[in-house]
Amino acid sequence: MLTILSWVMIVVFMYVILTKKMTPFASLVIIPLIFALIAKFTGVANDGNIGEWVLAGVDGTAKTGIMLLFAILFFSIMLDAGLFDPITEKMIRFAGGDPMKVLIATAVLAASISLNGDGTTTTLICVAAFLPIYQKLNMKIMNLGVLIIMQNTIMNLLPWGGPTARAMAVMDVGAEILGYLAPGMVLSILYVLFIVAPYMGKKERERLGVKHMTEEEIQELLAVKDPEEQKLRRPDRWAFNAILTIVLIGWLVAGSFIDSISVPPLLLFLVGTVIALMVNYPKLSDQGKRISDNAGDAVSVVILVFGAGVFMGLFQGSGLSDAMAKSLTSIIPEKLGHFWGIVIALISAPGTFFISNDGFYFGILPPLAEIGINYGFTNMELALASLMGQAFHLLSPLVAFIYLLLRLLDLDMGQWQKESAKWLIGVFVLLVVGTVISGGLRLYV
Repeated sequence: MLTILSWVMIVVFMYVILTKKMTPFASLVIIPLIFALIAKFTGVANDGNIGEWVLAGVDGTAKTGIMLLFAILFFSIMLDAGLFDPITEKMIRFAGGDPMKVLIATAVLAASISLNGDGTTTTLICVAAFLPIYQKLNMKIMNLGVLIIMQNTIMNLLPWGGPTARAMAVMDVGAEILGYLAPGMVLSILYVLFIVAPYMGKKERERLGVKHMTEEEIQELLAVKDPEEQKLRRPDRWAFNAILTIVLIGWLVAGSFIDSISVPPLLLFLVGTVIALMVNYPKLSDQGKRISDNAGDAVSVVILVFGAGVFMGLFQGSGLSDAMAKSLTSIIPEKLGHFWGIVIALISAPGTFFISNDGFYFGILPPLAEIGINYGFTNMELALASLMGQAFHLLSPLVAFIYLLLRLLDLDMGQWQKESAKWLIGVFVLLVVGTVISGGLRLYV
């Protein structure tokens, strides 16, 4: 009975997510609550009560939720203050009229802006900065679309990005996950900077040659059109903001490996956000405005994390998760189970393409993870394995911001997906290799 309920619950959850009958947050709370109540009233659930299960689940995601809240606020404030403006200017000046340099500069800027984990922001800034250059030089716009999505795909794996936040919440692991992801992410970024972009640049140089851009043309590209946006800029505090950001990220990564300097990530970003507000916007009214204007992006991610806590608390506390895992284990060859980390990594590629991140991480990963745990894999290993398929997730038609990207660049989705996918295969391989090298994932147990 419990096994049947668990499968029906997942089917219903996936249905309402994919058909958009309910919001992800509402479905994370309501669907498992209904099925946990059914299991309770029919007498097949584990001992305990609904309240205890929910509180246990939320307790497991609380630290992650708070960390994400302040991490997103921090990077939003850095964008407002203009931390990335000098990078944009240097990249445009560096590129000039050389297609090779334009493509490399595109990759650098896209990676930098993607630090805040938001694809929409990355798209708007990169397209605004580089589309005029591509058009002026008659470069292939497809290359711009491919490089933006590749870099955003890699940087979206940061702990405050959407998929990693979900994996952390479901598998109850902390921001130390970044330490294991970092090698693969670095290898992937280098792959884009030194292989993908130069290859595209070589082709464009052969086709177009190198042209010269005047200072007036460069200034026109750099101008901030919105006066309200310009008022938020703090160019005189750029060095401070850059140092603060580097220290925070460096400390976060180093603390994953060195216990003596380890500090809870939520404390790092909490303090960082407060310092960023006080230094860049000393007036209390300005601080309140920055928080309120940027709160929407933070809250939309954080409520999903707490919703995931409710989901996992009810799913596991009621016994539904164990029942599903046992049913899956019974039909999986034992030899395959010893490679379960790689199995999940391979499943996550089509899984996160055809299914939304909410559907995959909250609906598919929990039972798959239970099987992996039974075979001896750790929560961290399984969380990392589930993130490998993110190499292809942003090509999915389920990702909202890609329609903005395709519309702004006037690209055909099918051609863009095909062109991007051939390069993202390399990212997938490098992420797996980097995670294995870092000790975060075993190929066999």
